[in-house]
This record gives sequence, structure tokens and C-alpha cells, in this order.
Amino acid sequence: MKKIALEEHFLAPGFEEYWAPTVAGVDPAIYKGLMVQLADFGGQRLEAMDQAGIERSVLSLSGPGVQREPDAAIARRKAREVNDLLAREIQKRPDRYSGFAHLPMQDPNAAAGELERCVRDLRFCGAMINGHTNGQYLDHPMFYPFWARVEAIGVPIYLHPADPVSTYPAIAGCDGLKRAMWEWGVETGTHALRLVLGGTFDRFPKVTLVLGHLGETLPYLLWRFDSRARIYGLKLQRRPSEYIREHICATTSGMFSAEPLLCSLSALGAGRVLFSVDYPFESTGEARDFIENVPLDDRTRKDVCFHNAERLLGLQGR
Repeated sequence: MKKIALEEHFLAPGFEEYWAPTVAGVDPAIYKGLMVQLADFGGQRLEAMDQAGIERSVLSLSGPGVQREPDAAIARRKAREVNDLLAREIQKRPDRYSGFAHLPMQDPNAAAGELERCVRDLRFCGAMINGHTNGQYLDHPMFYPFWARVEAIGVPIYLHPADPVSTYPAIAGCDGLKRAMWEWGVETGTHALRLVLGGTFDRFPKVTLVLGHLGETLPYLLWRFDSRARIYGLKLQRRPSEYIREHICATTSGMFSAEPLLCSLSALGAGRVLFSVDYPFESTGEARDFIENVPLDDRTRKDVCFHNAERLLGLQGR
């Protein structure tokens, strides 16, 4: 079955120092292999796609990228440079690759302008934002101009994990809980909930957010969110679950298990769950075997594998 994959990473020269802290403690041999895979836009990546039946990968810079950069001017320059680099690589294989923009979120107006340039001139499908930017989360009023432009352009924003501002006390001292094991999911799910509870989707009702890892646990907790919002008297126009169902999509990136997939499909609907791998950090073959064999009806499997991505990203006919 053909597939479109949405969370597939690369790394560009000059961005290694931004990325290195996210793989601290990784075995040096594994690190070396990841660097080779992240730098490759040709044979190795395309071979993995072919073996998995992935017709198109949406490529994104492995984060956090310039979102860790304290100098906004440098962030603006380097974001533009890496987007141009990605566009050149896509032009070599426009039949196989699309792109998510990398944005200098330190400057929301500049980020909005760069997103518009990437969609209009480079034909990117949206953007990937890697968590907070120097401690500022996306529900802050400083980002309202950015969200207004996102809504006007009409592309999704993929919210990808990043290290928290500081390690949560419950995680500190237990390194096994850090980053991809547990910490990133808590951080990213919380970030998405800030957008829900902070009124971002009321102010910008056409915005669509994409979360990896089958929704960063949010689909499992919809009833709980509604119950506590009522008990705590939160001043929302709708229930939290309604915002999540209407504005958030989830991908299978790094989550190849039937139980969370079926939960996400039930909670969000078959039209809001999309296939992804999280290449090269997950096995493309494992992702293929999972989605092709998990118990789903044919229509739902096709929706998850490619129809939903075609609709969300406007890829029909490309």
C-alpha cells in the first residue's frame, strides 16, 4: 500500500551544535550512523522509502535548530538558508519529497514571513516547530501575528518535541525518563494543551496542529480534560475534547502499537490520524510492517497511509 510519511528528518551543515544536546548519551556508533542518514537525500533514504512503499516523505530539519539560537538575526538568516537548502534537495526529486519550513520563532513576524515565502515560493506544505523557543510557548500573545498568518496561508503546523526549559523535578535524577522515553511526550502534550486552554483555537479557528507519537497521550485523556475543565470552571467556549478533535491531527511517528493507534482513531476520528516513521530514529521497515498488518478496515488503512495526508497537505495531483 502506498504511503505518505510526515515526520522524516534531515540535518544540514551548521546545525549540528543545535541538535547535539538532543542525542546526548547516545552510543557513539549509533550517533555516527544517524549523522550519515540525516545528511543523505539520495540512495539510502530513497531505498528505505521504496522498501516501505513510501511514495512521498515530508522532510523537516531535525530540531531544535535555530529555536535554540539566542540571536534573532542569526536565527532569521540560518532559517532561510536551511529552507533554501531543503528546497534545492526537493527540486532534485519533487516526485518523492516535500518539505516543512524551519522558522525563526524568536521573531514571530519574521517567522510568519518565512512561512509564507516557503509555501508560496518553495512549495512547502507547512512548518515544523520544535517546542518552545528560548522558554516562550506558542500560546503567548507575542505569537498572535504568527498564528494569524498561518490561518491565512492555510497550512498545518507540526509541533515536534524539544527539551523543556528545565528538567521536571519528578524526572531529575532518573535519566531513563529523559527525552524520548517520557519527558518529550509530557512537554509536547502540555504545550498543545496550552494552545487549547489559552484560547488560540478560538482566536484562530482555522488553524490545524499536528502531533507525533499518536497525539502525545492526548487522545487517551479527552474525557479527563472535559471533566476537570468543568470542575475547575475553566472559561472556554467549548470542551477541551472538541478543540482537540477539530484542530489536532496525530501521526504514527515512533509509535507502532495497535492499542494507541486504535485509541487515536476512536478519539480523533479516522480522518485525523496519519502515517509517519520518524526517520532515521525509527525503523522504516517496522513502521511498514505495523501499518500494513494492524487490524484496520481497508478504507481506514488507506486514509491513515495516504488519503489524510493528501487532504491535509494539499498533495493531490503532485
